[in-house]
Amino acid sequence: MEKEIDGEVLNVPRHIAVILDGNGRWAKKRMMPRNFGHKAGATAVENACEDVYNLGVEYLTVYAFSTENWKRSVEEVTGIMNLLRDYLVNSIERSNKNNMRVRIIGDRTALAPDIVEAIGKLENATAGNTGLKFTIALNYGGRDEIRRAVKEIASEAVSGKISPEDITEEMISSHLDTRELPDPDLLIRTSGEERISNFLPWQIAYSEFYFTDTLWPDFKRDDFVKAIRYYSGRDRRFGGVSNK
Repeated sequence: MEKEIDGEVLNVPRHIAVILDGNGRWAKKRMMPRNFGHKAGATAVENACEDVYNLGVEYLTVYAFSTENWKRSVEEVTGIMNLLRDYLVNSIERSNKNNMRVRIIGDRTALAPDIVEAIGKLENATAGNTGLKFTIALNYGGRDEIRRAVKEIASEAVSGKISPEDITEEMISSHLDTRELPDPDLLIRTSGEERISNFLPWQIAYSEFYFTDTLWPDFKRDDFVKAIRYYSGRDRRFGGVSNK
């Protein structure tokens, strides 16, 4: 979708996915504990939701906690989970005020029962909202997501509901956590790292990638505009011939 942004007509991606990286380094630069950075990163997420929606983005998906992040210190993981608890509760009023729908993707079986309950309440409370569709990847790993999808499809095949010949890319997509979402048009990763770290490997097959040295807590509206400008200049061929 083309939209005028700051006097410039840009092609705005419908769906942006973000790997939120750099919270710990942001805190270290300020000689503060890592969880101080995660708190600042959570505030940056709240601001990002408003910024991208005002810029014309329909879907925003963020990588908040991976299946590998459990390897971090107990103190850091506990701090992240407590921060998440506060976010899930406080987000209901804020999301409804902003007409934002919130979804959580990932494996919930490893999460504490009160967090799972809070996720359900937030998703139910915002299900009818029609503004930004905001998705949080929590205890999420792309390979684990595909494993869970394959397991479901295999169970359906064993029960006789489907045959192997019925399995298509569309069927696999329909069993992924993101089945209600379009694939991301643009993937952003902050803090200078240039890898996807097991984030949406199936869904980003044809996404454009934007890498920046900016640490996530410092990533503001103008940074999103730079990323959208980069995206706007890309020729998305999806395996076809260039239109340029």
